[in-house]
Amino acid sequence: MTHTVFLSRARLRRDAPIQALARVLVPEDPSKRVATTHRLVWTLFADSAERERDFLWREAEPGLYYLLSSRAPVDHHGLFDLDPPKPFTPSLAAGDRLSFTLRANATVARGGGPGKRGKPCDVVMAELHAMPPGARAEHRADVIQKAGLNWLDKQGVKSGFKIDRSGDGEASARVLSYSTHALDRRGGDMRIGVLEFEGTLTVTDPPRFLDALTTGFGRAKAFGCGLMLIRRA
Repeated sequence: MTHTVFLSRARLRRDAPIQALARVLVPEDPSKRVATTHRLVWTLFADSAERERDFLWREAEPGLYYLLSSRAPVDHHGLFDLDPPKPFTPSLAAGDRLSFTLRANATVARGGGPGKRGKPCDVVMAELHAMPPGARAEHRADVIQKAGLNWLDKQGVKSGFKIDRSGDGEASARVLSYSTHALDRRGGDMRIGVLEFEGTLTVTDPPRFLDALTTGFGRAKAFGCGLMLIRRA
């Protein structure tokens, strides 16, 4: 990580004019809120029509967002209370242990054939669809944990960290929840699966881990996925 990155917190303003629009800006329905917040948070960074997304975001609670960006957010429309952005410069060494939370759209490639790239598929649905239909409900909870942690282990291999495990091999991390969201997009509807992780990890390659933190994990980053929040364990 060679450029400045900022960690910020933005809260939708609580004064009367903004709260009058709260149900429009922050819908109660989770899927609608993901799609709306995608556009709402973009207002903090869209300084030109040609600008491409260079930030990660995460909803902490309806109306409250964490942002990791290569530019400081600017509230052009007076919608937010913005905390002063702080440079994100964690000093990490190999062997450091960190607590983390992560909201991720975890996928695996399926199909494609020789020499062709497979289509991204939600890791949980990929496992469930491989089972007989009558067995899916019974094994759903176990599949969520297993598929989620397998994906997270693979992220660690390429991103410079490993999930902590006890002497008997039990992972310190777990999947808190799994949900799916239907999003309206140009060109057709899109459905994403979202896994909520928490646990502890050990840094194995600090430069690679820092790069991964700033670029995010998994897909659907424009829709509030991929931002890992860390603190010392």
